[in-house]
Amino acid sequence: MNYRHSFHAGNSADVVKHSLLIALVRALQQKPGALTLIDTHAGCGLYDLDGDEAQRTGESTQGVQRAFADPNPLLDDYRAAVQAVNVGAEQHLYPGSPRILAQLLRPQDFLILNEKHPEDAYALRGVMRGTSAAVHERDAYELWLAMLPTRTPRGVVVVDPPYEQTDERARITATLAAAHRKWAHGVTVIWYPLKDRATHWRWKQQLRRLGIPKLLMVEHWLYDGEQPGIYNGAGLYIVNPPYAFTQALPPLLEALRVALAPEGHRGEITADWLGD
Repeated sequence: MNYRHSFHAGNSADVVKHSLLIALVRALQQKPGALTLIDTHAGCGLYDLDGDEAQRTGESTQGVQRAFADPNPLLDDYRAAVQAVNVGAEQHLYPGSPRILAQLLRPQDFLILNEKHPEDAYALRGVMRGTSAAVHERDAYELWLAMLPTRTPRGVVVVDPPYEQTDERARITATLAAAHRKWAHGVTVIWYPLKDRATHWRWKQQLRRLGIPKLLMVEHWLYDGEQPGIYNGAGLYIVNPPYAFTQALPPLLEALRVALAPEGHRGEITADWLGD
């Protein structure tokens, strides 16, 4: 599956991913100690929802536009992050994870971004100009391991690949195992698309065999039944989520389910420990 950010900016997966990412970082920031935030597949950092690639799919109408139309105050932090890159009431621009993470930085925190594709890396540097972010142009999995343990006692690694390589899941699994050996207490967030349940079930079994004690799985299925051959939703694996985050998660997930459910479908969004 080839999932390039620019074609899918602002879709339902972005709404869930960025809502949870904001909640996760804010939960960690309840303690004053510095955080290092690392985004291994940063993309361009900012996307034009009126541009050709986003308009070709039109997925933002079922994502960010639904989130802005929903009155639930639990989505306010997400809406504020999107609104921060726009002027006026309409949402023409969509912030990728780099811009959202930059908004969350405190003076003591660090942000490290990586994008391997030269054109995207060039765009990312322009988008992040004026922030304190460091931008790298390296293999994502090499950088992931090279940056561990982080320079601060606590940190978050965000892994958000396009899944354009057939071995993407295998590389994530192997790198996560090595990363956990180097940085067992660190927080890692791995995003993944859900296209068919069989593929996902096999990968889930492989990750379960890693024996990571605290591995939370959040899954958002858009439709009430699997729709063969199309995008069905997305999920996040979160290693070592903080207690404050997991305690606040159920009402946020329900708010996201309601806001994003396609017409005629209830949808499903769940959070379970992988080891259970």
